[in-house]
Amino acid sequence: MNDISNLIERSLGITLHVQIKLLSSLVVILVFLFLRLVTIKLVWRRTEDVRLRYLWRKSLTYIFSILMILILSNIWFHGLTNLGTFLGLLSAGLAIALKDPVMNIVGWLFIIARHPFSIGDRIQIGDNAGDVIDIRLFQFSLMEIGNWVDAEQSTGRIIHVPNGVVFVNPLANYNQGFDYLWNEIPVLITFESDWRKAKSILLNIASMHASFLSGDAETKIKKASKKFMISYTKLTPIVYTSVKDSGILLTIRYLCEPHSRRNSAEVIWEDILEEFAKQRDIDFAYPTQRFYNNLSEGKK
Repeated sequence: MNDISNLIERSLGITLHVQIKLLSSLVVILVFLFLRLVTIKLVWRRTEDVRLRYLWRKSLTYIFSILMILILSNIWFHGLTNLGTFLGLLSAGLAIALKDPVMNIVGWLFIIARHPFSIGDRIQIGDNAGDVIDIRLFQFSLMEIGNWVDAEQSTGRIIHVPNGVVFVNPLANYNQGFDYLWNEIPVLITFESDWRKAKSILLNIASMHASFLSGDAETKIKKASKKFMISYTKLTPIVYTSVKDSGILLTIRYLCEPHSRRNSAEVIWEDILEEFAKQRDIDFAYPTQRFYNNLSEGKK
C-alpha cells in the first residue's frame, strides 16, 4: 500500500493525507448509496401506494444527503468550527454569483416549511396550471392542464417551474380550503319556453348529481375556517335566471371535485338533453334572426 501511495503521490502530486481523505469520502458515499437503496427496496416491498413510495423516496434522499454532506465536511474541514466558517464564506459568494439558484433553494425551503402546495395538489401559478407531481431542490413539476384542452383536463405535458416563482407570482391552490370547486353550466332557452318548468328540471338534475357533496363540503369548510376566513351560506346546487339577447339564460351552479369538473358537466348535460327532448314547451336558444308581428304575436 505504501508503494501504491508513493506512486500516486509522485505521478499525480496527491499527498498521502489527501489520498486518505479521498478514500474515506468514497467509502462514505458508497455506504450511504447502499443504505438508501436497501431502505427504498424495503419500503417498496411493504407498500404499493404510489404516493407513499414517492414521499419515502424523497425523504430518504434528503436525510441521507444531509448526513453524507455533514460527514464529508467533517472529513475535509476538520470539525464543525472550520466547517461553519467555510460555509459562511461559501454562502456569501453564492448569494452574489448565483442569485437565481439561491432563490430557488430558498423557495424550496419555503414550500417544504409552509406547504402552499403538496404533491397531488392542483395549482395555478402565473400562467401555468397543473397537478403537482414532483418537488425538487431547484424546481417543481406540474402535469399541465388547460391550455388547448377544455375543462382544465391534462394536456400530457410536464412543466418544470423554478421554485423562486412562489415569491413573485400569485399562487392558486385548487385543493386547499375545502377540496371543492364551484362549477357553472349555462343553459340558454328561448323566450317562448316555459322557463319556470325548465328551471325546476335543471335544479332537480343538479341536485341529483351534486347534493351529496354538500354535507362533506360543509364539514371541510368548518375545518378550513380554523385556518382561513372561509364562509358560505349555501352549498347545495342552485339555478340562477338572467336574460340575454337570444333568450333566457338559466345558470346551474354546483360543487364538484377539482379533477371531476368535465365529467360532472358531461353527465349533467346528458340528463338535460334527455329531459328537454321530452318537453314540447322548452327549446334551446341560439343566435337567430326573426321578424315579429305585434298584431298577431303580441299579448292580447
